Amino acid sequence: MVTAALVFAALAAALHVYIFVLESFRWTAPRTRATFGTTAEEAETTKLMAYNQGFYNLFLAVVTAVGVGLMISGGTAAGAALVFAGAGSMSAAAVVLVLSARDKFRSAAIQGTLPFVAVVLLGIGSTLGAAA
Repeated sequence: MVTAALVFAALAAALHVYIFVLESFRWTAPRTRATFGTTAEEAETTKLMAYNQGFYNLFLAVVTAVGVGLMISGGTAAGAALVFAGAGSMSAAAVVLVLSARDKFRSAAIQGTLPFVAVVLLGIGSTLGAAA
């Protein structure tokens, strides 16, 4: 269960690194604008905000990836805390997105499913491990 959680957490981190690249470096590119549903004018106006938001996604990815690395190397408690913090924040951000804009459900599902599954599996795996 914990191994599956770490795979989902690593995938969530990788996805958020990709989102970082899109938001921080490719925001005004036509394909990125199509992905996020923005016009050229909107992308230009929101470029600084997207750049900053991209770094939030990068930092969540780093926290999650470091947690995965710590868990793999034996630092279970600290690693789990970081995975819960990083992936949990990714999941919470997806909930905020869908609650603030119902038409962004698909985007929220894309950004939130992998980390949500990681958190659930890690929670179950940690509980089962503690009971053993």
